[in-house]
Amino acid sequence: KSKNCHRIDELDFKYRAYTVTYLMVFPMGFLCNSAALVVFLFITPKKLASRVFMINLAFSDVGFSLTLPFRLIYYFRNFQWDFPDWLCRLCVFSFYLNLYTSVLFLTSLSVLRYIAVLHPFQSKIDFRRAVWISVGIWVFVALLSSPFFMNGVFKDSNNVSHCFEPRDNTSWERMKNLNYVGVILGCVIPFLIIVVCYSCILYRLLCVKEDVKKTKRPKRRTVYLVALILFTFLVCFMPYHVVRSVHLAAEVSSWDPHFTASMKKVLVVTLCLAASNSCLNPLMYYFAGESFRTAIRRASSKRLTSSFKQSINLRNHHPLPATLKESLKH
Repeated sequence: KSKNCHRIDELDFKYRAYTVTYLMVFPMGFLCNSAALVVFLFITPKKLASRVFMINLAFSDVGFSLTLPFRLIYYFRNFQWDFPDWLCRLCVFSFYLNLYTSVLFLTSLSVLRYIAVLHPFQSKIDFRRAVWISVGIWVFVALLSSPFFMNGVFKDSNNVSHCFEPRDNTSWERMKNLNYVGVILGCVIPFLIIVVCYSCILYRLLCVKEDVKKTKRPKRRTVYLVALILFTFLVCFMPYHVVRSVHLAAEVSSWDPHFTASMKKVLVVTLCLAASNSCLNPLMYYFAGESFRTAIRRASSKRLTSSFKQSINLRNHHPLPATLKESLKH
């Protein structure tokens, strides 16, 4: 009975956490990153290495956002999967594909910014190299995440189809082994690279004296960008990997049931934070790209101009009554 109560409490917590998170992340992540793709591809289509990485990052976020409605339907249907097995596998795979491509593209942007600030006269990463690096990232992460295609639909004792959960002890053991690879290659090494790059960048910007008027605004934007990427890593990526490692160890090694149950809830929270990284990336595009900021400002000014013209036209078509005009004169 106690075990059933814990199970019901766990499912209720998952339902509330995932539905609230995905209902916010889906529209924000999809619309903001789709708008970013429109800006990058059609409004300011310059062949820059940074643009290549940001396009791939936005594309990854849009792709992941498109799987969220299926997850929402699953939770709204009381944890019952009514779609094909291949779609379940694709949704599981897409989460890890988005997670680790996001990490590696953010790392690539950090290295690119490091080269631009500290070694401006040396050979830079050009457009063609950035394309090949991006292809390599997609292939590498797809291969790394491919074992998650093995986690498909399974049926419980009541013949109800479920998704997004390991079905047996073998699945838990496989996930534990995959976790070590993901933590090292997809979290620890990229985080160390980002910390080293931005430590050097901040030291250069804050300690080297240059023309204050020319460098004040770019310096401030770079500091904001550094803070945003580190915030994304420390809030969205790092907690999930730490908690996932502890939770998998608890499941496989049969630790204390109460501790394991608590870790399941913490894991749900950190997974929600990891999924929300797609909402933070558009802010990074704003601070990282001058042309992106210019396009946003132009779009905003056009909107303000059109709304102002509409108000003038309405006023011309609907003049004030004579009595009101007289009263305004006085």
